Amino acid sequence: MIYKRSSELFVAAQKVIPGGVNSPVRAFKSVGGDPIFVKEAKGAYLYDEDGRKLIDYIASWGPMILGHAHKPVVDAVVQKAQKGTSFGMPTEIETKIAELAISMVPGIDKIRFVNSGTEACMSAIRLARGFSGREKIIKFAGCYHGHSDSFLIQAGSGAVTFGSPNSPGVTTGTAKDTLLADYNNIDQVKALFAANPGEIAAIIIEPVAGNMGCILPAEGFLQGLRELCDENGALLIFDEVMTGFRLAKGGVQELMDVQADIVTFGKVIGGGLPVGAFAARAEIMSHLAPEGPVYQAGTLSGNPLAMAAGLAMLTELNENPAVFTSLKDKTEYLHKGIEQALTESGVIFTINRLGSMISVHFAKDAVVDFKTAAAGDNDTFKKFFHGLLAEGIYIAPSAYESWFLNDALSYQDLDDTIAAVAKVSKTL
Repeated sequence: MIYKRSSELFVAAQKVIPGGVNSPVRAFKSVGGDPIFVKEAKGAYLYDEDGRKLIDYIASWGPMILGHAHKPVVDAVVQKAQKGTSFGMPTEIETKIAELAISMVPGIDKIRFVNSGTEACMSAIRLARGFSGREKIIKFAGCYHGHSDSFLIQAGSGAVTFGSPNSPGVTTGTAKDTLLADYNNIDQVKALFAANPGEIAAIIIEPVAGNMGCILPAEGFLQGLRELCDENGALLIFDEVMTGFRLAKGGVQELMDVQADIVTFGKVIGGGLPVGAFAARAEIMSHLAPEGPVYQAGTLSGNPLAMAAGLAMLTELNENPAVFTSLKDKTEYLHKGIEQALTESGVIFTINRLGSMISVHFAKDAVVDFKTAAAGDNDTFKKFFHGLLAEGIYIAPSAYESWFLNDALSYQDLDDTIAAVAKVSKTL
């Protein structure tokens, strides 16, 4: 049995941790089998508890953009830890990383650091409601903004109705203030504004989706959302937890030249430690406590170890913007190789890609929203996942998650991956 140690560890974990994991996607429920337990990682590789080396395409779900155990980041954390791990008091490094992030991202004047992307998005919604004096928000089916109550909503009976809870513990009262539209459907958003005049505080969206696979915004879609928000006095929130500092120094705002009112961050901004942040122009951020009435707090927010990791990561990305071109080129190379391998084997598929994000959908039609993503052949994906895993390639254990490349990947790694896809595709 290849994964004897991992399976033993999973059995032990299930006795003391719900489902044996601390985040559901890790449990392999959508692909079957037991999850792989990691012992360590370096560069582009994971090393599991059974001694196998795996080429990594999740990069800790995004933050490891330069590879695992990146020396400047590790050194920064170690040096900071020797001076204390938490103080509950202001530190200079918080200001340094704030200044750097603001200089890299267009349209933001101030930033508040928190401990996760979920916390950042939750706080951004509260700030938008407090700033606008309105209660309703629009989100998009398939976009994930963390597990806060406002976001765990499924579609109602039509585009202009409010949603209903899709998790026990979320109240119908919360659900009534969350309106749903399909990603890339500007007409549905227009209908929601028309049906709820003067009530919508904000639109929140992954400007490039990553939680239904990588899905790109249609031409003019983000610009259309910007215009609708301006026309209706609502705020536009970009959830750049995945895309921020990954697709470009300034994220999707820079890449697609669309200005959001509030931007949320996570993943890369923490250099692999638990960090989130939300940012906006000064007029909006002035409503946040202690400067304004909208309350948000966190004992470990701005933790010195996390700030040190994030500052080291952002500094390197800021000083070496060529990394984004390098990652884009590697992802394009991988795309072409996978495309050729699957085509030669007669497999039905479509691939979405932008920058260093990519996903393979076993669907015949273009994947542009959650419905088209869900139309993919999940049984084929399961075979694909386990086939690649057997070849030493680790991709996201879900058909609804983007792959994230890291710049430690060599072209030999990419060739090995393409060869593995070619081998596995013959069994699909």
